[in-house]
Amino acid sequence: MSTTTHPETTISADPALPAIRITREFDAPVDAVFRAHVDPELVAKWLGPRSVTMVVDRWDATTGGAYRYAHVRGDEEYRFYGSFHEVRPNERIVQTFTFEGFPDGVALETVTFSDLGGGRTRLDVNSVFETIEARDAALASGMETGVVEGYEQLDELLA
Repeated sequence: MSTTTHPETTISADPALPAIRITREFDAPVDAVFRAHVDPELVAKWLGPRSVTMVVDRWDATTGGAYRYAHVRGDEEYRFYGSFHEVRPNERIVQTFTFEGFPDGVALETVTFSDLGGGRTRLDVNSVFETIEARDAALASGMETGVVEGYEQLDELLA
């Protein structure tokens, strides 16, 4: 039996700040990792936990664009939406992120893509929430499972 190992996903939250920091490396060039974040057909294959299917309603990953999608599991549906404030190819994406079930909890996310050389990429995600309580609610929501499993699926997609 073979097993697949994945790079570690680091998720941290400074107790004094309403922010979450995520760091992850990928064995793929930066342009491929970036493309997987902006192409809706690719995003739908990896974003979120393995137990959901992603249905994209709107995905315009350009500066000034917007998105809306649902994660579906059986009869359950979880909707998310936001705006792309800046999309700089192969460098960074700045976007808002809102879970429709908690519409007052908008976060501002900055995703930075770093070329590590040798066909490797580091992804740094910084999500800033309005309050520490909103940040803690995101952490308690099962976010970690969705992030870790999503990045594992992204590894598989990029392989």
